[in-house]
Amino acid sequence: MEKRSPRPAGNVGRMDIKLAQCFIAVDDHDKALGFYRDALGLEVRNDVSYETLRWVTVGPPGQPEIGIVLESTVGDPNASEADKEAAATLLAKGLLRGVIFSTDDLDGLFERVSASGAEVLQEPTDQPYGVRDCAFRDPAGNMIRINKRL
Repeated sequence: MEKRSPRPAGNVGRMDIKLAQCFIAVDDHDKALGFYRDALGLEVRNDVSYETLRWVTVGPPGQPEIGIVLESTVGDPNASEADKEAAATLLAKGLLRGVIFSTDDLDGLFERVSASGAEVLQEPTDQPYGVRDCAFRDPAGNMIRINKRL
């Protein structure tokens, strides 16, 4: 019996797949915009309100194909009260993971985000796995890392 590889060899059978959007849980869209737009320098792509919901999408300048949705932990009309409370508790404890951004000027961006008043979790540090990185908490409590390849 012939043993088959679980992955196709070369380009045969490969799909073109790219990240389009990811979600970051927030508890206050305006505070989140102060961090993601004003401190990090992301562009606001969409900011739409409908009834009790608000859909805010930001993204890196020059990368229009990538969107980060700042998603409310309490706005989902399909979530139970227990689910909303659990999500809010995890968010407040900083247990929901955010994203890792990369930049060519880590130290400059660190200074800008620090000056915004964001909580610093880690100052720029050279890591043994080939990056220099730092970490912050956004206003909702998410850990946001920023790195630069060494």
